[in-house]
Amino acid sequence: MSERHATAAPIQATSWRVSVAPMMDWTDRHCRYFHRLLSPHARLYTEMVTSAALVRGRQLRLLEHSQQEHPVALQLGGSEPAELAEAARLGAGAGYDEINLNVGCPSDRVQSGRFGACLMYEPVLVGDCVKAMRDAVDVPVTVKCRIGVDDQDDYAGLQHFTETMLEAGVQVLVVHARKAWLKGLSPKENREIPPLDYERVYRLKREFPQLVVAINGGITTVEEVRAHLERLDGVMLGRAAYHDPYLLARIEHALYGEPLPARESVLLHMRPYIEAELARGTALKHISRHLLGLYQGEPGARGFRRTLSEGAHLPGAGWALIEQALAPRRAAAA
Repeated sequence: MSERHATAAPIQATSWRVSVAPMMDWTDRHCRYFHRLLSPHARLYTEMVTSAALVRGRQLRLLEHSQQEHPVALQLGGSEPAELAEAARLGAGAGYDEINLNVGCPSDRVQSGRFGACLMYEPVLVGDCVKAMRDAVDVPVTVKCRIGVDDQDDYAGLQHFTETMLEAGVQVLVVHARKAWLKGLSPKENREIPPLDYERVYRLKREFPQLVVAINGGITTVEEVRAHLERLDGVMLGRAAYHDPYLLARIEHALYGEPLPARESVLLHMRPYIEAELARGTALKHISRHLLGLYQGEPGARGFRRTLSEGAHLPGAGWALIEQALAPRRAAAA
């Protein structure tokens, strides 16, 4: 073990108890700031950033985040150990608390770059990538994968992949409990059509108790989160946390006893951030799109969404539009 690995802080399994998945085009820095207001404890993840964009493209703007987001992880996509090591170094230098390697995305674009879910066919290469990244940084290097790809229908493939990850020094594995079909299904279909197999992830934890295992896929309620946490170390929420972000507050209340915040108070806490971003030249639409689900399931939710959706793209749109969206709810409560 290298001196770097010997002095790295030990993994705290509770740090992965609840997290929000990396989601392309969704979990940008504005989304993460909003989610942090709803969930003080959740670990947040960036959208996937390719190692090539950071190392060869020098698109360091992709690393931008606020201090309020922590704990926050950078998810990387790539398959070249040296390049991933340099990208991880840039991410750790920018202040990220974790570097996560994507071994689960099934899109054609990702496959053409020889990374994402297709890497489940190459566990030795993934292990080499992980080792190079661990040698480059002191923060945890973790992996997010699927339970299998294509015709990998038995547990043995996932078992072998996990053994290889452990040999490479991985201590945290996030498992999307669906297979990925590399051909024939779109990324959206890959999130919905392959059946969920939670038991396979539970078995993985039983057989590798030293590994911190978090589960992802199809989790939409507080009750489901509780049930998974009886068997596993962590739960990663995906689309449910985006479309119904107040779910994060309900989970905080259930697991940590945090008081449930009023939805309007969450918005009001967004105001300084929104106004600061507007002053930087950020268009309101880039922030407000993440707020649309805040009143999901509540009276007036449709009107709230419509006001923001129709007005946020207009020139000069600012905080006044948020107030306009809230007005009917305030009137109803008066």
